[in-house]
Amino acid sequence: MGTKRPDAPGTPDGPRTPGPAGTPDAAAGTPGTTGAAAASDPYAEAAAGHRRALVRELIGAGELADPAWRAAFEEVPRHLFVPFYYLGVMGGYERLTRDDPDPGRRARWLAGAYEDRPLATLLRDGELVSSSSQPSLMAAMLAALEVRDGDRVLEIGAGTGYNAALLGHRLGDDRVTTVDLDEEITGPARERLAAAGHHPAVLTGDGALGCPGRAPFDAIVATCTLPSVPPAWVGQCRPGARILAPLSTGLIRLRVREPDSDSTAGPGAAPGHAEGRFLRTSAYFVQLRGGATGPAPPVRTGGLTRSATENELFRFLLTLTAGTLDPREAYALWQREGRPARERFGVTVRAGRQWAWLDDPEGPYSWPLGTDGGAGR
Repeated sequence: MGTKRPDAPGTPDGPRTPGPAGTPDAAAGTPGTTGAAAASDPYAEAAAGHRRALVRELIGAGELADPAWRAAFEEVPRHLFVPFYYLGVMGGYERLTRDDPDPGRRARWLAGAYEDRPLATLLRDGELVSSSSQPSLMAAMLAALEVRDGDRVLEIGAGTGYNAALLGHRLGDDRVTTVDLDEEITGPARERLAAAGHHPAVLTGDGALGCPGRAPFDAIVATCTLPSVPPAWVGQCRPGARILAPLSTGLIRLRVREPDSDSTAGPGAAPGHAEGRFLRTSAYFVQLRGGATGPAPPVRTGGLTRSATENELFRFLLTLTAGTLDPREAYALWQREGRPARERFGVTVRAGRQWAWLDDPEGPYSWPLGTDGGAGR
């Protein structure tokens, strides 16, 4: 999943298979409890102490204001979802596992599972493929979803299954659908969810196409960076639904509205209208690899000073406008407008087009997103 820090691992949890998510790999059911899992878990008592410490840390950082999410983080055992993980070390990764014969290394594994950092959980040929997100970022994203009792949520990027378990604890497993790119990820996620007493719908397919068979949704949350908002998501949401996704180096939160009465969308265009602003927090994830969105344009830095390219807020604008705004023009704009932070930027999806903007969706500063190239000003 992801992190607030640009130098920590994220995850390409976005599905890449050619079709939409299909039949659930696990039957959706009512929310389970962690009691049965705890009874057979030799780490349960020690993990509970680590979990309480993590919750205190998150509360101290201003997260978990909602008692329902606080209860989820207090009760869902993260260590069951990361039976092993990798820590970056000089020249590669160190693997820590619950089955290590060395009790000291087992203790490090358990303590690390409850630290506020992302944990790499799947490598291929030495490259990071999947990880469990930084808990403070997960807490911020879940709060930003503004879910209510009875809401149906689609998660794009199952990862380890931990985030789906938190959603299931809050809403009930039958209200949660999670999608990932292949069975190598969804299979273990399903097993770990079951071990923790949770049984949401776990699907394998292209998350960029959503999950029409489980729609409509009241919220969609993605854990992979997007070059643009997949049109299918808007069409699979109820009016008033929220879409929260990493875009550029931030998190965009959209509210879905009814289709415009004067919409000029052509045949095949996604219905509805979604609009919203970026959250203040930074977010770094690996790119969605679903076939429906296409690759992100490269970020160019020609003509910029090192101090400019290393400025975290300017890097957000530079990435957001990649392919549409010359880097030097982007920097001049950023300086002229008072070095705007993320929350002054937003995104609109309407009538088959989408664009990012500064301050006002109909104002002078906007840039097209996606492949149509026709929404900018």
